[in-house]
Amino acid sequence: MNKEQLLKALKEARGNAKKRNFAQTVELIVNFKGLNLKSVDHQVDFYMSIKHPWKDTKICGLVAAELNDSSKATFDNTIPAQEFAKYDGKKKEIKQIARQYDYFVAQANLMPQVAKTFGRFFGPINKMPSPKAGCVVPGNANLEQVKERLNKMIRVNVKTIPMFQIGIGKEESKDEDMAEDVMAIYKQVIHHMPAEQQNVKSIYVKMTMGKPVRVE
Repeated sequence: MNKEQLLKALKEARGNAKKRNFAQTVELIVNFKGLNLKSVDHQVDFYMSIKHPWKDTKICGLVAAELNDSSKATFDNTIPAQEFAKYDGKKKEIKQIARQYDYFVAQANLMPQVAKTFGRFFGPINKMPSPKAGCVVPGNANLEQVKERLNKMIRVNVKTIPMFQIGIGKEESKDEDMAEDVMAIYKQVIHHMPAEQQNVKSIYVKMTMGKPVRVE
């Protein structure tokens, strides 16, 4: 795949999408071959930053007193440690919270409490605060810097099925910007594959209401 092929596919994907009264998402789909996902060595799970973030990342802080004021001023929501108990056993409420936010940032010394209260529901949908994503922070963390980093971050996860699908922009996004990010994503993905490019079966781009277009 090269940038020119990608730009051509993005143009075609725009052309075949049905017009709607909402801003459609542009998606990247990568299918893989030759992977044994039962083997940890063939599984891929990493975070990376993109140059052209295209959506507002929703973040919730799970913090103690040291970070409470900063979290409230910086993130979309904050659940202080003293309020964890009111969620004990509240399956519906916790699932609702999990769906509302892209990331949960937790104070490191609270992780046992976070796991006890929220882990059963956050874990299966990959919403537990992740040290790899920088979402487990010390009590003196600069949360503005954490937010800035998370706004540019994406997760590449190929652990259960041999494909990867992610939004790369909105209808109004520039094709050049999306292409630059996709090339960076592709470079990182093949770097993590056991046989690099040999493990890539096919690559497609599509709009929410459009047909997938193969990147030749």
